Amino acid sequence: MNIDINQQLAVIKRGADELLIEAELVEKLKKGIPLRIKAGFDPTAPDLHLGHTVLINKLRQFQELGHQVLFLIGDFTGMIGDPTGKSATRPPLTAEQVQENAKSYTAQVFKILKPEQTEVVFNSKWLTELGAAGMLKLAASHTVARMLERDDFSKRYKGNQPIAIHEFLYPLLQGYDSVALQADVELGGTDQKFNLLMGRELQKQAGQSQQCVLTMPLLEGLDGVNKMSKSLGNYIGIAEAPEIIFAKIMSISDELMWRFIELLSFESLESIAKWKAEVAAGSNPRDIKVRFAQEIVARFHNHADAEKALVDFQTRSKGGIPDDVPEVTVTIDNESIGVAQLLKLAGLVTSTSEAFRAIEQGGIKLDGEKVSDKAYMISKGCTVVAQVGKRKFANVIIL
Repeated sequence: MNIDINQQLAVIKRGADELLIEAELVEKLKKGIPLRIKAGFDPTAPDLHLGHTVLINKLRQFQELGHQVLFLIGDFTGMIGDPTGKSATRPPLTAEQVQENAKSYTAQVFKILKPEQTEVVFNSKWLTELGAAGMLKLAASHTVARMLERDDFSKRYKGNQPIAIHEFLYPLLQGYDSVALQADVELGGTDQKFNLLMGRELQKQAGQSQQCVLTMPLLEGLDGVNKMSKSLGNYIGIAEAPEIIFAKIMSISDELMWRFIELLSFESLESIAKWKAEVAAGSNPRDIKVRFAQEIVARFHNHADAEKALVDFQTRSKGGIPDDVPEVTVTIDNESIGVAQLLKLAGLVTSTSEAFRAIEQGGIKLDGEKVSDKAYMISKGCTVVAQVGKRKFANVIIL
């Protein structure tokens, strides 16, 4: 905790959208003791993706400054589902789904955070004890009009879209988490600002020192438009195979690449500025993207995997066949099988219609040769390397 306050603020504010209230944070830092830094994650999906790590990276930076992280898994609130940014009520998760997803979270988060400076907490511990009487008291602390100030609630109300009563409880419960944990700082996405400020209000009512709020930008997904999301399929999962992570990063646009680098890379701001200058002077942005992809793969796997992923990507890009193609056996009743059916049985496509579309688009190869005939047949007893697009391969044995 001997780091200069101005240096700490520079690290804390890097890449952040808004810090509320900076003067209060300075006063907290002046005490020279580790602050309690809270961030909550509802286990609505079993795997973390790079969008989640924008916050987790910032938590790690707080740890590097000597502070204590409270990694909150919302196993109680996850059964409500945060309606933030949604145009409809979210279906609640079962307790079993929440617990299973929470296990995956805790297994993955320590790829970034320091275990010795991280306390993993579950809000069911105090929210279950709150009980019906406590819940009613909490609900009485705010009005419906105050809740309708939240942008997504306001839009749904004006659009005559339903808002379930329990959805109003979510920001209250998230705010109460800060009271229970006596948080000094809470992190969240820009879409969480209303909920984060709720924590400040409830802490004030409880007679506690109010937490500071740090909002982080929302990372766009691979489409470059929507927030990265498992449900939208535009995500990069940190538990995905090295070659998949690498290929997905290489698929993003050159413009979006800088957004990813600024929010996810651990390189210095000076290095990133130097890269931008090099690209502006005529260097190929693909070289920067490769460097960034290797950094991310090494973070969630290791350096050897990062090197192998690069070689694998280069092989695929040149139309070659990787060394580690999975083997699949397909059993047929006739003496031959159509290419579309083969791809479906091999698990490379979900339907024959998808295979037909891929053939039309020139995305199907057998043993490295493009297939353009939808009626192409492969004989029983053959073994072929089937390829769909640039990423999907299978060594198919036909019996």
